[in-house]
Amino acid sequence: MSSDMRLPTIARPSVQVAVVMERQARPNQWEAWRFKLIDVVPAEPAFGSAPRVLRDDGTFQRKLYPGFTVELFRDEAEGYHLNLASGAPVWFVVWRSDDEDPSVAWPETVSVSYTEAGRWLDAQERVDNVPLPADIVAWLQGFTEEHYRPEPKQRRRPQSFLAPGDRQ
Repeated sequence: MSSDMRLPTIARPSVQVAVVMERQARPNQWEAWRFKLIDVVPAEPAFGSAPRVLRDDGTFQRKLYPGFTVELFRDEAEGYHLNLASGAPVWFVVWRSDDEDPSVAWPETVSVSYTEAGRWLDAQERVDNVPLPADIVAWLQGFTEEHYRPEPKQRRRPQSFLAPGDRQ
């Protein structure tokens, strides 16, 4: 293959979103700051590309973080199915805080995969969630129906048919 040939890029279904987080000063005597995921909203050109403060009254500050792309991958279809099957589908948002300045936190990434969120939690990440709007649920449902194939159930041999050393 010549070096000037390019592989075709595969366009994945995706949606552009922004994350809204809230910071509360001195929520109790043990915490200096508390952070909360408020919403994930469709991206708008007016949001720009830099985070910006929406409101700040000295106690509560709401900040908008634009520029997140949520892509759907066929190999994550089971995670999408689990999210949809939960009865209350959600956005999953990983966020971090600054070790040197505990008054600062920011979202890192956004997903709709239950299994991806589980991997983040296993890695000790902070993961919060907020409900998915109906149009995103429909979009995710369409993709999941097209790509999710449950693994066939395998019949387990009754324990009585196994040698005693092979039994659990």
